[in-house]
Amino acid sequence: MSSSAIAATAPLPQEAKVVSGFDRKPPSAGSAAVVEILPTAQAASAQPRPARRPHWLGFAAAAAWGLLAALTLLWPNKPAGFEDWAYTAEFGTAAAAIAVTWALLALSTSARFSLLARANAVFSRGAPWIVVSALILALWEILTAKTGALPPPFFAPPSSLIDAYANDYARLADSTYNSLKLLLEGVLWGAAVGFTVGISIGWSRAISYWVHPLLRFLGPLPPTALLPIAFFFFPSSHAASVFLIALATGFPVAILTWSGVAGVNKAYYDVARTMGASEWFLIFRVAIPAALPQVFVGLFMGFGSSFVVLIVAEMMGVKSGLGWYLTWAQGYASYVNMYAALIVMTVIFSSLISLLFAVRDRVLVWQKGIVKW
Repeated sequence: MSSSAIAATAPLPQEAKVVSGFDRKPPSAGSAAVVEILPTAQAASAQPRPARRPHWLGFAAAAAWGLLAALTLLWPNKPAGFEDWAYTAEFGTAAAAIAVTWALLALSTSARFSLLARANAVFSRGAPWIVVSALILALWEILTAKTGALPPPFFAPPSSLIDAYANDYARLADSTYNSLKLLLEGVLWGAAVGFTVGISIGWSRAISYWVHPLLRFLGPLPPTALLPIAFFFFPSSHAASVFLIALATGFPVAILTWSGVAGVNKAYYDVARTMGASEWFLIFRVAIPAALPQVFVGLFMGFGSSFVVLIVAEMMGVKSGLGWYLTWAQGYASYVNMYAALIVMTVIFSSLISLLFAVRDRVLVWQKGIVKW
């Protein structure tokens, strides 16, 4: 057998490149196809890697935060009836440090380190918001500390928030703890009772006959309208607040759980009964899993209602909490502390909703991403 025949019939290695006669100049008559074996690594190394350029939004973010630092540090504050706004220099220095950080991240887009690569991926997605946030803070600083267009004490520059957190962190932290404790206690009671009621009226016609009219009559009533009655009948303001938060949470959970149980395909029950399933099996292994998507929607709605009731209840009858803190700050005309409390409330409530959706995606894996937050 000739050498050309051996080359044509021998098995090729795994990392090989076959070049037929059509990939080159046409072979002469009677010649066989040309076979070339090239290592994959050598072929890959021959191709130049595309150069990664720094993202222009990264430099825009650095420029925006640098602008905020410059106008904070170089533009004198307008006199506002007292010595000066506190922590102005610290706020400007922090803005400058953030600007340097964004610039370094923008320059490091060509780095091959995995940590920097992940950081740049997150940075690229959030860069537009980083730019806009710096511009909003700059406008806020100009309208308050620099020009006084928004008069004190009703409005204060962003640097004053540092003063509120630094000098009143003990009272604010205690209020945050008590609000979280009260909120979670009320939400847990409301979710448990609402879930139980929803399963009961969705499964039993007898229970639905008696409980459904009560839900239709009392459910749409705002829980805050029951504040005077709750504070009269319950032994303490804490117990009354827990009841009102539970009422705000339990109504949407009960209605949507009932809807989820009632909407289960009857064929599921028939198949389970054919295989000898008991009533408890039908409830816990068929009805409840099928109703879980609706239950989480009810929890989402209940969380939103519970936040409103929490703040109103704390304004009326507790001695520590974020709602009480807002009333206290307004009474002493300390609007900076009021804004600081509002920011804390925003972070906490948004985090709780995000946690609820994370639990939902973990429990309802087959519906992950259908409902977004």
